[in-house]
Amino acid sequence: MKFKKLALIGATLAAFGSAAWADVNVGVTLSATGPAASLGIPEKNTISLLPQSIGGQKVNYIVLDDASDTTAAVTNTRKLVSEHKVDVIIGSSTTPASLAMIDVIAESQTPMISLGASAIIIEPQDGGKKRWVFKTPQNDIMMALAIAEHMAAKGVKTAAYVGFSDAYGEGWAREIVKVFDLKKIKLVANERYSRTDTAVTGQVLKIMAAKPDAVLVGGSGTPAALPQKTLKERGYAGLYYQTHGVANADFLRVGGKDVDGTYLPAGPVLVANQLPADNPVRKSALEYIAAYEGANGKGSVSTFGGHAWDAGQVLKAAIPVALKAGQPGTPQFRTGLRDALEKVSNVPGAHGIFNMSATDHLGLDQRARVMVQIENGTWKYQGAK
Repeated sequence: MKFKKLALIGATLAAFGSAAWADVNVGVTLSATGPAASLGIPEKNTISLLPQSIGGQKVNYIVLDDASDTTAAVTNTRKLVSEHKVDVIIGSSTTPASLAMIDVIAESQTPMISLGASAIIIEPQDGGKKRWVFKTPQNDIMMALAIAEHMAAKGVKTAAYVGFSDAYGEGWAREIVKVFDLKKIKLVANERYSRTDTAVTGQVLKIMAAKPDAVLVGGSGTPAALPQKTLKERGYAGLYYQTHGVANADFLRVGGKDVDGTYLPAGPVLVANQLPADNPVRKSALEYIAAYEGANGKGSVSTFGGHAWDAGQVLKAAIPVALKAGQPGTPQFRTGLRDALEKVSNVPGAHGIFNMSATDHLGLDQRARVMVQIENGTWKYQGAK
């Protein structure tokens, strides 16, 4: 009897010991190469800055490159779930890749925090597959409204749109129709192009013929520079707008003088040091900038890396709560983590303050956007719009 009691005590202690040392495994798939590399590289660099321990548990990050390819993103997701037994997945960098991952995410019941921008990644929240999906970049409707408000203030009456021929570009097209109508701006041209295209002459000629007061490019990363450079070559002299998908140094480098004067909405982190002292995001945005530039050099920070940082911040808040539901590596923990992410409250990030819920798997409000203009190859804060 004594031996049995000692054995039981030993087994109990061993169980507690293994629980105390269980690791949280975070799978990451990013577009570190390919057309979206200017997004994926700063995101990958940021992963190394995320917490290595949360709630007393060691956190491991398994990072894979999907090369900006939707099929590769799905393959990576399956590998992370089946081989690495991850508890949560961060990624991918783009809307198309993130959308492609959702079936695997739902099938394995593994929470996912996307770094793609379009609202369609997480909406609608109707109890279906997307209940496992969250994201940190601002929704396109939030940024589209900022652009429309800015255009209206500038006296724009007619506008043209040229965007990616994928889920990102189509998502923006849907939103601008709504906000342009709201602000009484007439859409006079609506064109598409591929992320891998090397010429957009046909699209630009149609836009030029429509003579819009302003042109909005619905692209992300360096491929978003192509329509604007072509418009400049053809002599278009109206106002230029881009989405928050171009807010990094690589876009400035590729666009050069052709993108000077461009307006775009962006997360506060892009111009954090220019924000008023009482801006609610300034402190947390500067915290990320200090961490990233400390590791990668002054001036190296990117808004896209900020989205990965914010994924880390919401996980930092949610993991301790999820540990009450079960141990890492178990279905109970993954479900607990999903539930905890829905209850994230007042978590400051590089881009805003996160307050998620069962119906809102983003949790950002208007504090997560500012208007910016490109001046002489630099970002200039234009004040909140």
